[in-house]
Amino acid sequence: MEPEKILKGKRVLIVDDEEDILDQLTEILAMCSVDKASTFEEAKELLETNFYHIAVLDIMGVHGYELLEIANKKDIPALMLTAHALSKDNLKKSFKKGASYYVPKDEMSKVDIFLADILEARDKNKNVVIKWYERLSGFCEKRFGPDWKDDEPEFWEHLLKY
Repeated sequence: MEPEKILKGKRVLIVDDEEDILDQLTEILAMCSVDKASTFEEAKELLETNFYHIAVLDIMGVHGYELLEIANKKDIPALMLTAHALSKDNLKKSFKKGASYYVPKDEMSKVDIFLADILEARDKNKNVVIKWYERLSGFCEKRFGPDWKDDEPEFWEHLLKY
């Protein structure tokens, strides 16, 4: 897969309350048409008035879950990005609320690959969470322990269906 080809010219909204994160993501996604927002109000306005192929939403600081609801209503797939909300609960909550991907900021250098995964899966009508699992379950295992999915096996089994 070539993220550059898949993402070229796509409209992306990036929301984070940290300016340096917005700048780094904008640089990584240089092949896209990027709008940035650093507040909930700014992001809400952009989501409600513009078309986006995809959104990158920080969870903390910008009410990421509320923004996810708006994105879902407009059929805009969203990647949840987090440093402070890095927990099994937020991971599950993100997927339960309809996020396509959940990414720790430690892994944001690969955001182009993750966004390409989402768009490619949508294009091919595939379950993107399977791709997420292939790429980030190792991180989850290191962070949350080898049994990180064991407390809700039905949830994960359902989520990871082909």
